[in-house]
Amino acid sequence: MANNKMNNLIEEINQKLSTTVPESSLNTNIEESMRYSLEAGGKRIRPVLLLLTLDMLSNEYKSGLSSALGLEIVHTYSLIHDDLPPLDNDDYRRGKPTNHKVFGEWKAILAGDALLTKAFEIITNDTSLTDTVKIKLVKRLSYASGHLGMVGGQALDMQSEGSSIDLNTLEKIHKAKTGELLKFAVMAAVDIAEPEQAVADLLETYSEHLGLMFQIKDDLLDIYGDETKLGKAVGSDIENDKSTYVSLLGQTGAEEKLKFHADAAYQCLNELPESYNTQDLESIIELFNNRES
Repeated sequence: MANNKMNNLIEEINQKLSTTVPESSLNTNIEESMRYSLEAGGKRIRPVLLLLTLDMLSNEYKSGLSSALGLEIVHTYSLIHDDLPPLDNDDYRRGKPTNHKVFGEWKAILAGDALLTKAFEIITNDTSLTDTVKIKLVKRLSYASGHLGMVGGQALDMQSEGSSIDLNTLEKIHKAKTGELLKFAVMAAVDIAEPEQAVADLLETYSEHLGLMFQIKDDLLDIYGDETKLGKAVGSDIENDKSTYVSLLGQTGAEEKLKFHADAAYQCLNELPESYNTQDLESIIELFNNRES
């Protein structure tokens, strides 16, 4: 049931994403570059997580659609920029040539910039949300994607390449780089549904464990993942001399760390009031734990 629900949400998200970047009168063709990455596929796990959390809290996920779209658009912009030569210098993303390989570097940079600002346009144009809620969402997404969140984590990650870092620094990188957008997914639903504070606190902790799970699994997949399923080459972390959970803890240690955060995430859900059906959020933990891409 959970998988069917996720698939239906992904279909709805993809349909709405396909209409977010219409042609403009400027004749710059930048929209084609934006849509190329936006419609390149992907698991859509962040918007799905937002909608499933909101559904659990309020039984009404549609009020979170604009936030879900904005979140996925921010994530997409970050991938375009991450793939550029000064950063990860990747030729393929999701099994297709990266944006800058198709459209050139300058257009890829501007397409990413345009997507970032489009995300906030979509949220603020949502007439189903109160202005107070929209301000909360914009503030939260600004933090999650900015210099104290995703961008800051990426900066610390780049700064740390080629040097030896400890586990605390590695977790600091990934709590910001990967974890903040996943936290936004859960906490945006909290902003919209406004549950009691104890519920909000448990869900925030749940989201933090999810963020670390996601990155630990990424590091493990870079060792033993299937390139055809990942849509990109494995072994890039070793090639780029990056510190990872595997390089610091070994494969067994990284797998133990993954299990620790999975167990902690389940515990957060177990402590929620019995009135909440946590099945869908439990399935997200399982998905993070078992994913192959």
